[in-house]
Amino acid sequence: MNVLASSAPATTAATTTQPAPTPEGQAQPGGIFGSMGGFLPLIIIFGLFYFILLRPQQRKEKERQRMIAELRAGRKVSFAGGLIGTIVEAREQTFLIELCQGTTVEVARGAITAVLDEPEATK
Repeated sequence: MNVLASSAPATTAATTTQPAPTPEGQAQPGGIFGSMGGFLPLIIIFGLFYFILLRPQQRKEKERQRMIAELRAGRKVSFAGGLIGTIVEAREQTFLIELCQGTTVEVARGAITAVLDEPEATK
């Protein structure tokens, strides 16, 4: 006779899907940030990106804009195309630049990349 087989009906235990209660003071799974914990590394990376790359570039561009705003006639400048000349006239949106004696070109203000001489001191 088979010992494992019995005529008694099988009983099943009731199961619940609720998590076991945790004592107070213990952290729930997911850490202190919960579902936002995955975004923390992204936020840190963006912060580093901003302070290492974007902020210095913004400062440099502000300084360049201030330099362009202060340019006046008589200053020697270089511009984006690599040409060097002397400002003859400063207009609202452009500069007239003399490249050599008798050759004057009109250049957009944004094309100026550097001032090559310092203004002469007024006596």
